[in-house]
Amino acid sequence: MDPSSDPRYISRLTRGTLALILAGGHGTRLHELTAWRAKPAVPFGGKFRLVDFPLSNCVNSGVRRIGVITQYKSHSLVQHLVRGWSIFKGELGEFIEILPASQRVGGEWYQGTADAVYQNLDIIRSLWPEYVLILGGDHVYKMDYGPMLAAHVEAEADLTVGCLEVPVTQAADNFGVCAVDATSRIKAFQEKPEQPTPLPGSAHVCLASMGIYIFNTRFLYERLIADADDPKSRHDFGANVVPGAIDNYRVLAYPFKDPSGKQAYWRDVGSIDSFYQANMELVDVVPELNLYDQTWPILTYQAQLPPAKFVFNDDDGRRGFAVDSMVSGGCVISGAALERSLLFSNVRIEARSQVNETVVLPDCTVGANSQIRRAILDRGCEVPAGTSIGHDLEHDRARGFRVSEGGIVLVTPDMLGQPLHFVR
Repeated sequence: MDPSSDPRYISRLTRGTLALILAGGHGTRLHELTAWRAKPAVPFGGKFRLVDFPLSNCVNSGVRRIGVITQYKSHSLVQHLVRGWSIFKGELGEFIEILPASQRVGGEWYQGTADAVYQNLDIIRSLWPEYVLILGGDHVYKMDYGPMLAAHVEAEADLTVGCLEVPVTQAADNFGVCAVDATSRIKAFQEKPEQPTPLPGSAHVCLASMGIYIFNTRFLYERLIADADDPKSRHDFGANVVPGAIDNYRVLAYPFKDPSGKQAYWRDVGSIDSFYQANMELVDVVPELNLYDQTWPILTYQAQLPPAKFVFNDDDGRRGFAVDSMVSGGCVISGAALERSLLFSNVRIEARSQVNETVVLPDCTVGANSQIRRAILDRGCEVPAGTSIGHDLEHDRARGFRVSEGGIVLVTPDMLGQPLHFVR
């Protein structure tokens, strides 16, 4: 029997693993969506936060020793973790710990992803893990880390990098690319190259790094200390630590695929357009990301709210309905029409308004007789009655709304003259 397919073998590996989630990022390409919250705290999918996906993957994989490394505007993220993720039993050795930037080494804030882990080496040493799993806190995907750990151990690797198979044209200037040999050993790591190196035997596909790394713990110590001593380093895993290990150590790529062997679902929602698109994919009849999968639940904090309600069915057109949409708890569709849209909790749409292809974050109100399409409403927006958004992009820009390259209109309370700085 192949040991990597033995659940008990994998469970021993996951129990000996410490996961560190890098959740301190700003997410500048999300613009105003991250003006008052860290990128991993950005709401997604009607009820979740981005950080819920790597956290849920850890729990479902059996990795129950987790550190979340925070820095930029972390209050809403910390609040979410405290409310929704206090589920671990310390007496069983399980925990989730928040590791804020606290100038533990040298009096500096975190200078990069590698430095963020380096500054917490004393905490890692106190836990004595066999393996350290490094994860980003801002990608949307479902992944069992157990098989990747098993592959890492069976190959006697020092470092394993989680990868996606992507078209060469898509990877150019967008991803870190792993150039590998026929045994999946990484021979070079290219940071956002203009001409990515394709996979052996495939001229049109390359391996793009997912920002997921498994280190043997002693090897991690060694590489982080060497990186910290390098005055020319940017102290980044992708730019420095991984490329610096390739020539002299065993560094492998692990392609992330679904059980059928096809490329698995993974989304980087780092821009307004990609964030909008990933949310809108969820209202498809059969979306690639199955949020209804009871075998791999995505966990989160849930406020205690009543069910969504749709009211009025008058002959004069005041009808409350939604089609091809997702509507969360606490919402009231009061004589309004909702089509191909996604509503987070506590949203109210007033009479005779039409909301099409729109993502509405929590606690928003859309006034009567409004027309909204292809937009994102940030948390707490109170859209005045009779407002039109998304129908005249030049007018939207003139009003101070942000219009993305793809024509998506982002509206925040500040843009509406409502100085509400929601840090939730």
